[in-house]
Amino acid sequence: MSAKIYENPDELRRDIRSGEFTINTSSQCPQYLQANMAILPSNIADLFLEFCRLNPGACSILEMLPAGCYQPAKLTKTQADIRTDLPKYRIYKNGELVDENVTDIRKFWNDQLVTFLLGCSFSFEYALQQNGVRIKNIDEKKNVSMYKCLKKKCPGPFKDVYLVVSMRPIRNDQIDLVKQVTGHPKFAKTHGEPLYCGYNYAEELGVNEDLSQVDFGDPVSLDKETETPCFWYCGVTAIMAAIEASKVDQSICITHSPGHMFVSDVKDDEEIPD
Repeated sequence: MSAKIYENPDELRRDIRSGEFTINTSSQCPQYLQANMAILPSNIADLFLEFCRLNPGACSILEMLPAGCYQPAKLTKTQADIRTDLPKYRIYKNGELVDENVTDIRKFWNDQLVTFLLGCSFSFEYALQQNGVRIKNIDEKKNVSMYKCLKKKCPGPFKDVYLVVSMRPIRNDQIDLVKQVTGHPKFAKTHGEPLYCGYNYAEELGVNEDLSQVDFGDPVSLDKETETPCFWYCGVTAIMAAIEASKVDQSICITHSPGHMFVSDVKDDEEIPD
């Protein structure tokens, strides 16, 4: 397992490809956009696309690859392969998890698979750090905390999908700063400003009252006297939708493992090509 902090996305992807880097990608390649990933057969890709368009806060599409294509064009300027360049993948079939410890999906690949790369909040963590905001999951060397919002079902073709949020404890006197930084237009496709900040999260979102009980990722420390939990839209929402989509005709679905993102060559202040 590598403890190195990478600055160059191409170098990071090469080390992921070789098995040198195997952990979550939070804090890696500061200033570069990171992406959630979902891969589905072409016959159900339109259903998933409709879901994303109806839920843009959680499921903003950075790039959609044509069927059979595994090399992103908009998000990369150097060699990249979505089959090998994420640290960990999950494989589902007919909505059931088949394997959660896959590091190379080439054996599952076929020319009917469509890849979606979607915005991720890891993309604004560096900007927060540059403004003096502690990112607990980075400081504690953990994956970000993620939760299902059991009071917020998502509109669209998959009626059983709940919104998923990520949570970061923020110092009380920095909440307005965090909203300003993450609310900048350049982060519009990577979840933007917090959806909710405060301790009434169980009532407002339907998140478990005990924040140590995460649905995805790792719990982090929270000082209730000096910090407030802030919740952002999370791209794992799209992963839940992709899993539901795979039930349509008992299809395969491939996703990133939560926190193990595709790291792009696009900086957070660059325009993504059309």
